[in-house]
Amino acid sequence: MRDREPAPQDAERRLSTKEAAELLGVKPETVYAYVSRGQLSSRRVSGGRGSTFDAAEVEALARRNRRESVGTSGSGGELSVRTRITLIESDRYFFRGVDAVELATRHTYEEVAEWLWTGRMLPGSTFTAPSASVAVARRAVDALPEHAAPADLLRVATIAAATTDPLRFDLSEGAVLGTARTLIPTLVAALPPAGHRRRDEGPLAHRLWSRLSVHKDPDEASLRALDAALALLVDHDLAASTLAVRVAASARAHAYAAVSAGLGVIEGPLHGAASGLAHRLLQDVLDQGDAAPVIADELRAGRRIPGLGHRLYPGEDPRARALFALLEQIPRAEPALLAARDIVETTARHAPLHANVDLALAVLTASCGMAPSAGETIFAVARTAGWIAHALEEYGERPLRMRPSGLYAGPKPPQPLPE
Repeated sequence: MRDREPAPQDAERRLSTKEAAELLGVKPETVYAYVSRGQLSSRRVSGGRGSTFDAAEVEALARRNRRESVGTSGSGGELSVRTRITLIESDRYFFRGVDAVELATRHTYEEVAEWLWTGRMLPGSTFTAPSASVAVARRAVDALPEHAAPADLLRVATIAAATTDPLRFDLSEGAVLGTARTLIPTLVAALPPAGHRRRDEGPLAHRLWSRLSVHKDPDEASLRALDAALALLVDHDLAASTLAVRVAASARAHAYAAVSAGLGVIEGPLHGAASGLAHRLLQDVLDQGDAAPVIADELRAGRRIPGLGHRLYPGEDPRARALFALLEQIPRAEPALLAARDIVETTARHAPLHANVDLALAVLTASCGMAPSAGETIFAVARTAGWIAHALEEYGERPLRMRPSGLYAGPKPPQPLPE
């Protein structure tokens, strides 16, 4: 028996540009990009403007994109998401193909953020916060209890800033970039001062310093170390908080809501709060003058040593190496640097782990008159730029693609109604 010949309407089923874009989950201009790359063929509409596309071809491309963009890795069944933002390999990491450490040590945080968002280097980039959003965010933050954590302050400030932006639901690239350039300085401006007057002008690192350090007049080397820390931490592939941001963006939450999702995850002790644990460990070593008893107490209590090792770097964490090099140029950082070295060497007797960026952040915060929680604030402010980059990328993908299927392991239905 011969296969059924396709009916004329089946063979000629064509989609408009709008229909093809909806099926692919992309913008109309992306459909034409697929054509230019040879991934789709198009046909001009006779007597009109625009093109049509073969439905079967579009559906095949949509299936291929879904397989490639969200899947599981062959090594452990972990979720993998196609991204053009950050690559981590061989104890190095890259932002859009460029060595991230070189970017962070040669450019300001704002310039690195712009590179991450747009792929263009804009020398002299500065972020300015609108007075209306700053006023609302400060009032919201000032209403919180004194013991509120950094993530609490920043999350409340983010939500408050969103209420002042009537365009927050515009997910076009230009609108989201506008949000990014005003939200980050608004978050910094909303933070309470660290015992002296707020600084609301100049580079972002200078403004952040007045919220974190009791040292009123920082030297240039200390400011450079803080700015580099922000740039080094701007993104790190699909960390837990970044995945939360992409899930929110996949559901087409606006940029403020996506950032709020990231802030909700970053508070965990295995993520953004890890530097605070390293700060306290470092301070204990400085107080006792010897890492051995401090490490012994940590291990006796069944706690892992914070600030050491990283699952993505078998060798040195390149962020820690770069930040330690800058801290060595600050004379008052020498005791904390020696204490950090003592921690690494003491622990290496049993576990050859390298210092990670949390320990380097702890040296920065401990030597610059900052509270243990300051590292979490630095981490969250820095990573906001990376979250925006990932949200932007996700807005260009098929909606709701970040929706895995559950593997049900409960009682086999149907079960009787409970009495």
